[in-house]
Parts: sequence; C-alpha cells; structure tokens
Amino acid sequence: MAKDNNKKVVALLNEIIEMEISAVVRYLHYALMIKGPNRIPIVKWFHDQANEGYAHASLIGEKITALGGHPSLKVSPVPETKTHKVLDILKESLEFEERALAKYKELLAVVEPDDVALEELVREQIRNETEHIEECMKMLDVN
Repeated sequence: MAKDNNKKVVALLNEIIEMEISAVVRYLHYALMIKGPNRIPIVKWFHDQANEGYAHASLIGEKITALGGHPSLKVSPVPETKTHKVLDILKESLEFEERALAKYKELLAVVEPDDVALEELVREQIRNETEHIEECMKMLDVN
C-alpha cells in the first residue's frame, strides 16, 4: 500500500473506530432508557447492537495497528436528545447507521485493489451496516 494511501486509510479507519465506540455508548444509553410493555425485546436488541459496536471497534482497531497506525481514543459525539420514545430512538439509530454506512463506503473507495483482506473486511462491514439499516426500517415500518 502506498504511503499516502496508507495514511488516508488509517485516518478513515480512525473515524470509523470513533463511530463504532460511540455506537456502544449510544446503544447502551438507548437500552437503559426504554420503557413500556415491549421493553424486554427492544432492550435486548439495543444491547446486541452495543456489543456489536464493541466487536466492530476491536476489529477496526486491530486493522489500524496492523497498518502501523495508532487507534484513536476519541468517541464521536452522541447527542442527548432527551427523547426516549422507541420510535424516536429508532429514527436516531437509522440516521446513525446511515452515517456509518457512508463512512465505510468512503473507505472502500480508497482501498487499494490488491489489498483483498482490507477490501473484504470493509465489504463485510458494509453488509452489516446495511442489515442494521434494513432492520431499523422494518421496525419503523418504512421502505
């Protein structure tokens, strides 16, 4: 990988790790704030999302260090909207997942053609984020 491109890739991976770490905070907060008769399955779903964010952050951090980079300690801001109704939280989740998907696609555009491992990692993450978006849209009953 060319040195300039390596810096660009590592910079994008650092933006992504910051987003994935913020997903942990975001989804844990959402899980804690859910109330109502359907709380249990929704809380489980948000805990699963938080755990997946942790797994993704770990994966991305490992790739950053493999490329000679240093994983960021920053966390993308998680706005506190003070709106904790399930549909509002799901809309916020959808917006967050769409931003994450866009960032992974931005990374894919700069991956060198011969870096199959990185390309496959990014494509897998794109698939995961797309599935999250589809799940949010189903729960919101939008197409």
